[in-house]
Amino acid sequence: MPWDLDNNRPIYLQLMERIQLDIVSGVYRPGDKLPSVRELALEAAVNPNTMQKALSELERSGIVYAKRTSGRLITEDEGMLNQLKNELAQEHIHAFLEKMDELGFSREEILTLTQEQLKEAE
Repeated sequence: MPWDLDNNRPIYLQLMERIQLDIVSGVYRPGDKLPSVRELALEAAVNPNTMQKALSELERSGIVYAKRTSGRLITEDEGMLNQLKNELAQEHIHAFLEKMDELGFSREEILTLTQEQLKEAE
C-alpha cells in the first residue's frame, strides 16, 4: 500500500498511523522486527529523521520496543495491540459518522445503509 502523505498534517504522525495500521492489520505480527529506519524512510519517501521521530513516538507508547542488537520489534502484548485496534476503529467510526452527519443522514438512515452494505459484502 502506498504511503499517501498529506502535507497539511505532521508527517511523523501520519507515519505513526500507517505503521500502527500495518501492525493491527497483520502486516507486522507481534514480536516481528521492523525494517530499519532507513528502509522505512526510503519506502515512505521521507527524511530518515522524520521516520526516526515516528518510531521513537511508537516506542514511547509501547507499541514497539528497541532491542540493542536486533533493532525495533513489535510488542507481544496482545492486550495493548487489541486496545490499539479498537482505538483506531473508534476513530474511523467517529469520522464516518461525522461525514454522514454532514451529508444529512439520520442515525436510522446510517444504520440502514450500513446494514445494506454489510449484506452486499457477504
